[in-house]
Amino acid sequence: MTGVQPTAYVRMADAGDLYLTWRWVDHDAPGGVGVVPEAQVEKAVLRFAGALPAPGVGGGLEAALTSGELASYEAENILAQVLSATFLPYQLAVALYELHVRGVRPRLRIQPSPRVAQIPWELLAPDPGLRLVEIAEVSLLAPPGIVHAPARVARSWAQTREQPVVAVLDPRVPGFRADSALGSVLGRIAADAPLAALVAALAARDRLVPKVSDPVTAFRRTDVDRVWLGEVLRAGAARLLYVGHVTAAPPSSGQSESATMHLACTADTVGFAPAQRDHRPLSARDLLLGTYTLSAEPRSGPQLWPIPSRVALIACESGGDLRFGEALGLVAAMLTGGAELVTAGRWALPTDLAFQRMGGAGPECRPLQEAVCAIDAAHEQTDPVAALNDWQRTRLAAWRATGGIEHSPLVWAAFATVDAR
Repeated sequence: MTGVQPTAYVRMADAGDLYLTWRWVDHDAPGGVGVVPEAQVEKAVLRFAGALPAPGVGGGLEAALTSGELASYEAENILAQVLSATFLPYQLAVALYELHVRGVRPRLRIQPSPRVAQIPWELLAPDPGLRLVEIAEVSLLAPPGIVHAPARVARSWAQTREQPVVAVLDPRVPGFRADSALGSVLGRIAADAPLAALVAALAARDRLVPKVSDPVTAFRRTDVDRVWLGEVLRAGAARLLYVGHVTAAPPSSGQSESATMHLACTADTVGFAPAQRDHRPLSARDLLLGTYTLSAEPRSGPQLWPIPSRVALIACESGGDLRFGEALGLVAAMLTGGAELVTAGRWALPTDLAFQRMGGAGPECRPLQEAVCAIDAAHEQTDPVAALNDWQRTRLAAWRATGGIEHSPLVWAAFATVDAR
């Protein structure tokens, strides 16, 4: 692609119908306003949701990997065309296509409404043979109220990029066996696994925290609790890489701040989230409020856990707070704590074992591990959004060419980057 890279800002609002506005920067195409009727929005959202993994529903995960619309290329392509016809305004599509013909790939920065927060714009197909991620660099806009909060102190990647990478990799949750609901998401990591190579490369450059001599020992640790996390973040970090479990609050609760990430914290740990067996998860409320009302000498969340410039939250629905009218979940907490950008998941992620056992993928197929490696690599680049989109384009090409379930968008399209820069 050549030429100046213009940017389109797309914002949405729910008011019965779905309202969209867009404007261009560094491009003379006009902005505009679009309206999608409520019934059409609900139909498309429900159809897409029906194709997603539903681990808590009997057969819900297996269906997504075998018979759902994201399990075959032909069905997924038809679904992507429906989503495009519903959510991509015609005049915006025309402007994007004209730039594509000229060899220009613009940036598309999207602020979805809560109702459509799970829709992956990258997959939208304005034409049966063309996806939005192929003609635009796609990212999400951080909520302006968070970005411009007076107390927020953003950490600059340019100033911190040589600092360590704090990696919390499939921590062992107290009270839960490896095969239980909060058990291992990665399974047993072999010495030749992609993630073992990632850990070894970071350790060789003395960039990894915790420090390990054997890459395999970076996984399933019992010492990576919130106290440890606060200590290593306060010592300085360039990035945070979290791979594990997130429990998202249901949008109907209106309590996005109740979203939790599961570290190796025991039940006697001080925190806002209720204990679960021998474990107390770390909630977005903890990250925002710290020990306010919990300690005689309280400290704020950003004081206890100063968040580095770039954060990867690789877990089921880790970006779920975008589905709330007031986004105060884990993504918001990371941005409030100082992150410039956060890559998170829109929906539940099938594990590599699920792809193999339920989807029929070969034992060598590791879609989730490959996604972790790709996101980690993207977060080391000057332009992480473009780097992640580049990887998604390679996954799309493999999906289009082979139709193999291991290349399905079920994993690679789940991730979006919320950019506050």
